[in-house]
Amino acid sequence: MQRPREDRPAELQEGLGSYQEVTPEEAADVLKLMEEHEPLLNNSVAFAEQLGRELQGLDEANLRAIISSEQQVTQLMSCIEEALAEVARVEQTLQVCDELLGSVKEQMDHIQQENALLHRVASNRTRLMEELVFLTTRLQLSREHRAALSRADLCSPGAIRAVTAAAQALSSCMALPIHPSYRKLQAVAEQLILFETLKQNFENSFVNHITNIFEMQGNSQAPALGTVAAPSHGPHHEELLPYTPLVSWLRNINPALFWDLPKVYSQNLGRLYEREIKALFEQAKLALSGRRKGRLRNDTVVARIVLQGATGERGGCLQESWEKPMGSRQSQEDTPGRVRSWGFLACPMSHPVDSELLWQFQRFSRPKVVSKQVLEKVLRELQPLCTSEQQFLQEFFWLGCDSVELQLIPHLPHDLLWFFRPAEATAQVLSELFSCLEPELRVFLDICSKAQPLGCLQVLVTLSDAVLGTWGSSSAPPSFLHSLLRNVLLLAKSNFNKCIGTLCKEMEEAKAPSRMRGGILPCVSRFQEFLDFSEEVFRTSQRRGELDKAQLRLASSVFSSISSLSSANLKVNTDMVMMENFHHVHKFLCQKNIPCLEDKKREAMQRSREHMEKFVTTSLGQPLERLQHFFEGVKARLAQGVKDEELSFQLAYSKQELRKVIEKYPGKEVKRALESLYRTLHKYLSPEENLLPVTGAGWVRQWDGWGSGMQR
Repeated sequence: MQRPREDRPAELQEGLGSYQEVTPEEAADVLKLMEEHEPLLNNSVAFAEQLGRELQGLDEANLRAIISSEQQVTQLMSCIEEALAEVARVEQTLQVCDELLGSVKEQMDHIQQENALLHRVASNRTRLMEELVFLTTRLQLSREHRAALSRADLCSPGAIRAVTAAAQALSSCMALPIHPSYRKLQAVAEQLILFETLKQNFENSFVNHITNIFEMQGNSQAPALGTVAAPSHGPHHEELLPYTPLVSWLRNINPALFWDLPKVYSQNLGRLYEREIKALFEQAKLALSGRRKGRLRNDTVVARIVLQGATGERGGCLQESWEKPMGSRQSQEDTPGRVRSWGFLACPMSHPVDSELLWQFQRFSRPKVVSKQVLEKVLRELQPLCTSEQQFLQEFFWLGCDSVELQLIPHLPHDLLWFFRPAEATAQVLSELFSCLEPELRVFLDICSKAQPLGCLQVLVTLSDAVLGTWGSSSAPPSFLHSLLRNVLLLAKSNFNKCIGTLCKEMEEAKAPSRMRGGILPCVSRFQEFLDFSEEVFRTSQRRGELDKAQLRLASSVFSSISSLSSANLKVNTDMVMMENFHHVHKFLCQKNIPCLEDKKREAMQRSREHMEKFVTTSLGQPLERLQHFFEGVKARLAQGVKDEELSFQLAYSKQELRKVIEKYPGKEVKRALESLYRTLHKYLSPEENLLPVTGAGWVRQWDGWGSGMQR
């Protein structure tokens, strides 16, 4: 029962599938038919019967038409049979043609294969001939080149050029891009072995030859010039420069062997430079001391005295020079047996000094002597020495190459990679060549600093100018020497700061002599000498930063030393000494017109006026003590707000009391006291300061003040 139900949907589906979609014409006919029989649509049964009858009529008409066209169908069938027979003949003809075409295709394929084989054979022959020509021509070294490399004659310029051309030809042959399979050929292998043998033999010969030249140059004796001058290495460089192409060839062909050459060069030539540099500084030391070999023993004694005085070996020399005032009569009277030289270099002599020795000593103690000129001469000699050597290293050894060349050198040791950085490579070789330069320069600068007092100032200025390139040629200093001078300049600045610190400490701790009776203090005189000397030294210098700081420090120390006189037990008026010294400081600061000391100049002027007022008040109070006390009391009362009218009614400050005070000072006694005070001032005040009229003007103002007070 279930199976017919299951088959019905399938039959329905098949029935629906047999129907075809209605065409637009059929749809139009159906619509037209429905319009015609629209009244019948209401009765579907009648309409269906009507349709059935019409369909039956149509079927009958179709059958009659078919029966009437039987003859035409027979003719059509005969035509179809003839067409099928013709198609069979055409197919047979096509099959024959296809067989013929297949045979032609096979023949063409065979011909094409034979042509391809012939073309390949011709191509192989051409390529083989090209490779053979390439190997026989490019992998062939001429007999002349082989002979030149075998002889390795490097003694004449012509032989060097021939060997260079042969080495470059050998390098070209060995650098050919040969396929690895070619190396298995016996002829190619033998040729490569020949090239390698020639290369190794020539490498060894060239390295031995160039090493021998390095050793000969390193063992050569520097000529004794007898002056502060460095021998030129131009002949040595000219002897080596013809080998530059061969050095470049060795660098490219065997980098590991090439990197030993700069080391050998620096080791051998370093000895020569060491001897020359030591000789240069030895001559500089002789020029600095003013001596020459074979002179009198007297010069040696003088130089020893100078160096002992400069280095502080004669204890207390500098300290004693601070304690003695300059510019006063007392300082000149109290210095028997003392050689009076320039400022700081005044040291006591424990033995009599003859005139020749005294002249030698004074010649060594001049502030503008040889130390600056000798140091500049040494630096001028070092500049071309380092510059020419640096240029030669860069030209001869080709120090530094690009990254492409670095990539082409396989298995390069890690410790040699720095050679591909030009600046570091050049600096490394130069530091090995001039290994003794910096120590010798430091020792010489130390001698220059100690050859005379404040020599460190001249050293600082000279090195600063050298670093800035203001001495010598206008070109910039070489990088190696420039960096070396910068390092030494830091040491010079440190030594200068230490020297200034020592001077400041000596100024601040210097005690006034117990017998001091006025005049300019030693610290003020030394400060003035320092300014004169430093300004002369820095006159052409471009950098004053260190000097400005030093001058400010010394000025502060001088002011502190002058101010400390207030606590000193002097036999003269302290205000007079302080007034005179501050006035002297202000005077020479105005003459120098130093920008960094403008504030100190104004301070010196102000403090000089203050101490002058105190001194005038005190000096006039000595002969007229009671009158001085009277008017000081009057000023005190007026300062407290007491009016003039009220003050006259006070007994202690009345007119009667003033008359009593005046009566105690007769005119002759006052005149005698003032004359005594004038003689004292004339004795102790320095005449060059011309402070006596200034002090007299202060007295006049004081008298005028008292006179106006009496009138009030």
